[in-house]
Amino acid sequence: MAHPTTAPDGDEVALYYDIDGRNELYLLDPESGDLEQWSDGQVPKDARHDFAWDAAGERVFFHLDEAGNEQNDIHAIDRDGHAEPVVEMDGQVSLQAVGEDGETLLVGSNADGQMNVYRHDLPSGETTKLTDYERAVWTAELSPDGERFAFMTNESDDYDNADVFVADIDGSNARNLDIGETGAEAAPADWHPDGDALLVSDNSPDKGRCGVYDIETGEVTWYGDDQFEESPAYFLPDGDRFLATRMRDAEDVPVVYDVATGESRELPLPGGVASLVDDTPLTDGRILIQHTTPTRRSELLAYDLKTDESETVLEAEYGPFSPDDFADAQYFTFESDGVPETPQRAVEHDAYDELEIGAIFYDSGERPSPLIVNPHGGPRHHDRLSFSYRTQFLLSRGFSVLQVNYRGSTGHGREFVEELYDDWGGAEQGDVAAAAEHVLAEYDWLDDDRVVVFGGSYGGYSAYWQLVQFPDLYDAGISWVGVSDLFDMAENTMPHFRSELMVKYLGEPDENHDLYEERSPVTYADNLAAPMLVVHGVNDRRVPVSQARIFRDALDEAGYAAGDDYEYEELGEEGHGSSDIDDKIRSLELIDDFLDRRVGTVDGALAAASDD
Repeated sequence: MAHPTTAPDGDEVALYYDIDGRNELYLLDPESGDLEQWSDGQVPKDARHDFAWDAAGERVFFHLDEAGNEQNDIHAIDRDGHAEPVVEMDGQVSLQAVGEDGETLLVGSNADGQMNVYRHDLPSGETTKLTDYERAVWTAELSPDGERFAFMTNESDDYDNADVFVADIDGSNARNLDIGETGAEAAPADWHPDGDALLVSDNSPDKGRCGVYDIETGEVTWYGDDQFEESPAYFLPDGDRFLATRMRDAEDVPVVYDVATGESRELPLPGGVASLVDDTPLTDGRILIQHTTPTRRSELLAYDLKTDESETVLEAEYGPFSPDDFADAQYFTFESDGVPETPQRAVEHDAYDELEIGAIFYDSGERPSPLIVNPHGGPRHHDRLSFSYRTQFLLSRGFSVLQVNYRGSTGHGREFVEELYDDWGGAEQGDVAAAAEHVLAEYDWLDDDRVVVFGGSYGGYSAYWQLVQFPDLYDAGISWVGVSDLFDMAENTMPHFRSELMVKYLGEPDENHDLYEERSPVTYADNLAAPMLVVHGVNDRRVPVSQARIFRDALDEAGYAAGDDYEYEELGEEGHGSSDIDDKIRSLELIDDFLDRRVGTVDGALAAASDD
């Protein structure tokens, strides 16, 4: 299940679901729990990108690309299953807002190079550019009357900065609301139902906080005590309260704030990860929440804020399994100075500041158990206590799994995130290796002769780097759509990833040539000392397939033998990963085959279930 979205009148919920073997659009009746399939092959097989209802509740706007290349256009599908393109532009298009007037769409597009905001008029089909900034423009929010929009970008000299702007609907009179301090990041989240205030986020005090900005007075009221990282979600229809998400360790907890008094309370849900669905309650006033734990797939809950009672309106589907078949996770913390005991073979780092690092550990139950170190992507992301089909598959094959929220991860404030600036391949990779050393020392039943690193995207960068920086630690590795050459990444990724990821973190390549070269895993390809699997989608525009080809070529030049020292696989009809069932099965088969031959696996629950 993905992207549940309530209809404008609150009596239906649209969602992507692949229960029949392909991602399709379904309608859920929250009262009866009945599902009705709406699409039949018209929507993407990959559910990566979300969708939105039109103002009348008769169509759904969705993103459609070609074979996972993320160069999306906006299409619409009606209740009869008729689908048609609505916004077609060069590059990537991202739906930002749907006007209540039934005529206006706001979309982000990099058609002119950088990601900016465009207005699409549905009756005429005309698309007009509203912003023209050198830095990427994100999170456009349309006011209830459709006369203004808020957005996030940066026009200051401080590259780390992000500000909230408000402009008229034609793009004129854009003004910086000066929320937070320069160098911090502020963003709009939602307009007040009366259109006279904005719900905003800001991380000036370090931890992310929620605020309400008064459009007339320019004053901001801040909420919370800065103890936890919090992200605003949306105002409730009465405008007297708003919802937010509080990040605590590796859990996400919904919080409701009273706008006038500032009082807050957490919604009493079980531990795990609770995600607030959207800003449209059901007809009876209940809000929708997605909830998941390491052993339970996402379920959809209807939550009554008056009684604090919740009802499951869409249960998770497990096929031949049950939650009891899955392994639970343990969250722990440890101290790391970014330099593990394992020798550094690529770049020699002195000790960094010692920080508390959070990690999640899954015990496969196998004795002895091989270990998979699984660093997350992003890098602006963090692993949480939620369900992962890939993790549970690895566990079923006998591998215990370690996930590390290394410095640079989200959830711990701005300073923790900025530890990664100018230091890719530095302390954060030391944190990952130190976490592996920690669990290997803690659990004597872990087999230190069968340690594998496996990651995708920035986690794929981590896999490359772990293998060339700490080759003594690992016995095999898998890099999936990973970054290997920082110069090539900066040159060939999409413009908004270039500016908001590469340059923001590492500076311009021509000004920081030595850093780009020193922290590129391909520079040290000849350090590889364990069998490696490199996998990449040929249609990846975030991390181009050239990243895999460059590393493969470097291995060949260093004398490594393809098929023996390393294995290489390019995936056609796929980009930066995929949620399509057939693609996921293919990925698991590739991983399982490699691990079985190179490390050794066991016949786990998944294999037994497939035999049934």
